[in-house]
Amino acid sequence: MSQRQFSLNAFIPATGHHVAAWRHPDAAADGGHDLQHYVRVAQAAEAAKFDGVFLADSAAVWGGAGVGGTDRQGLEALSRSARGAHFEPITLLSALAAVTERIGLIATVTTTYNEPFHLARKFASLDWLSNGRAGWNLVTSANQHEAPNFGLDAHVEHADRYQRAEEFIDVVKGLWDSWEDDAFQRDKDSGVYFDPDKLHTLHHRGAHFKVRGPLNVARPPQGYPVLVQAGSSEPGKELAARTAEVIFTAQQTLADAQAFYADVKGRLARYGRSPDSLKILPGVFPVVGRTEAEAREKFEALQNLIDPKVGLALLSGMIGGFDLSAYPVDGPLPELPASNGGKSRQALLIDKARREGLTIRQLYLSIAGARGHWQVVGSAEQVADQLQAWFEQGAADGFNLMPPVLPTGLDDFIELVLPILRERGLFRSEYQGRTLREHLGLGRPDNHHAARRNRAAA
Repeated sequence: MSQRQFSLNAFIPATGHHVAAWRHPDAAADGGHDLQHYVRVAQAAEAAKFDGVFLADSAAVWGGAGVGGTDRQGLEALSRSARGAHFEPITLLSALAAVTERIGLIATVTTTYNEPFHLARKFASLDWLSNGRAGWNLVTSANQHEAPNFGLDAHVEHADRYQRAEEFIDVVKGLWDSWEDDAFQRDKDSGVYFDPDKLHTLHHRGAHFKVRGPLNVARPPQGYPVLVQAGSSEPGKELAARTAEVIFTAQQTLADAQAFYADVKGRLARYGRSPDSLKILPGVFPVVGRTEAEAREKFEALQNLIDPKVGLALLSGMIGGFDLSAYPVDGPLPELPASNGGKSRQALLIDKARREGLTIRQLYLSIAGARGHWQVVGSAEQVADQLQAWFEQGAADGFNLMPPVLPTGLDDFIELVLPILRERGLFRSEYQGRTLREHLGLGRPDNHHAARRNRAAA
């Protein structure tokens, strides 16, 4: 058996990742507002021994160019998708914590439109409620429609978002260290509830934040919830190298994934980190069949459900909110201005269109499932082979699995692909630990106040 094994997260949007998933006969079309749907999916992933479930989020309604409730064309496209409304992720994961025992619970929360104290408190609470299974996926907001929900006329500039994120994560970690691990004595005889010498006030003053602290939640069971980051821009890679423990990335070819993997892992040493301290998990959209023909039939059935308005709006949103409606849909992608949203995703899609000579229609059809992530359509053996190749050839430490339709797309992978991976020694049959850190093979961070005192005493 191989000593090194996959990490696998189940990335679970309500109805599935394909843009037309909600229309599929197998989909739970109302899944975005049905707790029992998420319970079923999370428990299936836990029974299959996934590291975690992963939830995306945005602090605004997602849509195509101009969607804010007033653009009629964008609103029409949004009305034909299942992306308009869904649960807030920390609330949902808190509910799932009560009906699961071992699987990790990873929520996306933006640093651009939140405050560090709120976020530190919520994730510390989730880590306690789940007995050490929380993870925070740090993003800086690609959705430009978030800004007006927070009193701004325009989205914060990309560079400014990352500067804020750099300080944000330092403040959050400082707040999580407010209490030392053994601060709470709860000694009924002496009447001492906690040791006052083991409570630390942050007193942070920086360019973006003034936060006194301390946090009014005890230090999380994991020390810090697992720090995940999504984003592949240059500032994103540098932030991940300094702070992240898992990075969720979009790569479409083995060569691109290998280059990204080597790049980010190569940055760790200058922050005093080892390569094993950061897990790189590309997104993968697998359509699995018992045969390749069956898989392709499944995929085409989904593609045939795509409303052209929805496909065009999806592409418009993912290239930075640029309105493509004035361009021939069967013509080439026009030259685009630089995006202030998701820069790395815009670059990936432009590169894909130019490299493969795709029209606008062909490009939106090509991303309707994976949205720029790696798409694999084939038999269980073919899917397992390709995942193994990326894993063993320096492109991935595992994957964020993006089921096409929920719940059946996840069920297909569990039933057909996981037995092959287990037979090859590439994925666990049982959990070895209880926390998300233990599943991922990540160490528990020391409280920096206690560590400083221990160094001084040595």
